[in-house]
Amino acid sequence: MGMHGHLTFLLSLCAPGIFVRATVLPDLPRVVTLSEDTVPGTRVAEVTVSCSNSSSSPNVTLHSIEPEHPFNSIAISSDPTDATTFRAEVTLRAGAELDAHRVNQYALILRAACPGEDEVEERLFVRVTAGHVLHCDTLFASPEADVVQVLADVAPRTPLYMVLPQPLGGLTFRLRNDSTPLTLTPRGLVLAPGNGFGRSKDTQTFLLDIEVMDHHGHNCSRALRVEVLPSRHPRVTFPEPHRAVTVTEGIGPGEVVTQVHASGDNVRYAILAPVAPVLFTIDEETGEIHSTRRLPESRIHLLIRAYNALHPDDHAIATVNVTVQRTERLAPRCVPAIFVSQVPETMSPGSTLVTLRCTGSTSADGCLHYALEGPPSSLSHFCMEGPQLKVNTTLDYDSEAMAALGFQFTATIVVTVGGQPRQSTRVPVLVTVTPVNEFRPSCPSSATFTVPETAAFGSVVGRVAGTDRDYPQDSLEYSLEGGPGSAQPFSIDRRTGEIRVVGALDSQRHKSYRLVVRLTDTHHDLDPRKRQSRLCDVSVRLQAVPDQLPECTPEVQELRITAGSPGSRQPVTRLLCHGSPDSAPLTYTIVGGNEDGRFRMEGNTLVYLPGARAEPQPSVLLVEVGSGSGGRRRSSLVALVVQVTPRSTPVPASTTTQRTTLQKEPLVVLHTEAVWHPPAWFVAVLTISGVLLLATLGCTARSLLCSKRAPGKLFLAKSSWGVVEHGRDKEEQGHPHASSPGQLDGHAQDPRTGRDYLFHSVTGARRWI
Repeated sequence: MGMHGHLTFLLSLCAPGIFVRATVLPDLPRVVTLSEDTVPGTRVAEVTVSCSNSSSSPNVTLHSIEPEHPFNSIAISSDPTDATTFRAEVTLRAGAELDAHRVNQYALILRAACPGEDEVEERLFVRVTAGHVLHCDTLFASPEADVVQVLADVAPRTPLYMVLPQPLGGLTFRLRNDSTPLTLTPRGLVLAPGNGFGRSKDTQTFLLDIEVMDHHGHNCSRALRVEVLPSRHPRVTFPEPHRAVTVTEGIGPGEVVTQVHASGDNVRYAILAPVAPVLFTIDEETGEIHSTRRLPESRIHLLIRAYNALHPDDHAIATVNVTVQRTERLAPRCVPAIFVSQVPETMSPGSTLVTLRCTGSTSADGCLHYALEGPPSSLSHFCMEGPQLKVNTTLDYDSEAMAALGFQFTATIVVTVGGQPRQSTRVPVLVTVTPVNEFRPSCPSSATFTVPETAAFGSVVGRVAGTDRDYPQDSLEYSLEGGPGSAQPFSIDRRTGEIRVVGALDSQRHKSYRLVVRLTDTHHDLDPRKRQSRLCDVSVRLQAVPDQLPECTPEVQELRITAGSPGSRQPVTRLLCHGSPDSAPLTYTIVGGNEDGRFRMEGNTLVYLPGARAEPQPSVLLVEVGSGSGGRRRSSLVALVVQVTPRSTPVPASTTTQRTTLQKEPLVVLHTEAVWHPPAWFVAVLTISGVLLLATLGCTARSLLCSKRAPGKLFLAKSSWGVVEHGRDKEEQGHPHASSPGQLDGHAQDPRTGRDYLFHSVTGARRWI
């Protein structure tokens, strides 16, 4: 176990001069390796315990993380050379069984305390490794022999039994009894005899005494009884043990003379006689007998042996008499010697494809016989009537079965002359079936499609699915009669039949379109001039999409900017507007309030162009946001009130009584309505009501100002009327102070914030879109 090495290390640690004044376990923690073959009572490890002073033995206890550990309690012994040093011994408990597959490491905790000193705690790890000692299991200990049953026709050297399922390394296997045909390999496999078991009607029994020994000298033995049962397979026999064959002397080398057949399992064939000269060979698996050279006129007796390849003693013998006779007959000669033709699929049954002209023997028994050989498909479609090859059934090109054959049939016409020996000639035949355009294309059952009028260029409207019964099926070309244009803004894909949008759609001008699609078949006939076509009506309905006016957020903006240097370009604001998802991009145009040309629109951005002189006055701009074009154009108005402040504005002193009038932009409310044409009486009533409302509001405001009550800002409620500024009151210039009694000078002040306001005369105007 290597414990002496550990002991030397411990002694070196316990040399004088390295002790401390406390309980010490100097050689822990550490790892100890232990084999699972270790016998109980073996010392696992020895640990040194050092105390500060010489006293009685320390208290050392053993604990383990793993439950039911296989170790004894700690045994303490003193060191005769040092009174303060003690030995703690860890041993394997009696009856302990180590299993490296179940637990391969134990973590032991040693706690030691010398009298009057603190307790210390250290760990000892015990690693368990797999053992290499042979242990006899219950089967080896059993007095009864293990039994193995096999059939007598088992193949030679077949493994019959394994002594140990997973034999350990370094084991030796041997048979104590040598009087047995069975073999025991060095890995503990019992093999069948090299030449197999002998055939017998009774059960054969073989008893084996097997011994297993390891390199330590441990051995186990067991008995094995092998029972060989009679074979259940039939023996090799020839149904026809005697056979006579006649061939002509003109037969060449490698040709099949005859074939023999034997019944049984794993049958192989061999020629026993004659050995020389070698005139014939036999295929050991099929039994075909071939000639090795041109045979002379003679009589040859062959002995053929058939045997079981796994049990060569199971065999049978057959006799084959081969007669080689001279011949004076010649094989028939036929014209044509090979027939290759193309026939249309419409050829009717009973039609003659070819008539053979063959010449044979002139003797009385020299009549010719015609037969057709080939695949079943060829034999079902063609037949022989004398020397004529005729069509037997319809040759349908438009079928999957014909396509699977590649539209070709192969066969062989065998022409045989009567008499003995019989001579024959073979005429190869290759017939290719060609297509005939028999059917016209068919229109789809439903050809009505719906497309929104806002469909983009290239959008797919639908697919015209025409059909054709000729092979290849549905091989069509599509075209529009008249072609795409203003009358029909659609095109069709020549191969797929997909209809796409290629022009502008307007449901107000056309509710639907009637398209005429021509279906033309392709690849259905060898002659491209025999193409057939059909006209199909297709209806495309336009789905009206409600117009959506552009919407901007917000509709009214009050903006303040400081004029820059002349000639510069100042972005003021960007309008956030959106229209219909399918409509054209929005356009932005200043339609009012830009008399001096200081503003312009760049896309949706309002830009200010400063001049040499900037007046501190507001500009009320009306911006038209439009989408579409022509009769489908829709637009909305956005009001922008821009207060332009010069670059240097004097600030009045806070102690003066003069009040600077702050220019306040009027609140312009814009509401866009859809197209509506009200009756005349409704317009008159609504106009009168609006005038009375404005007059009432004006009188109320004047009364408030004249009575010197705290004025407030005048707000115009949002209604269906668009309010725009026409100009400033001319009297404001002659009355700059708000203190003139009895006269409305257009000034007002918010009592809460102290903000001054200037009223402007406004009028209501209605804009009809």
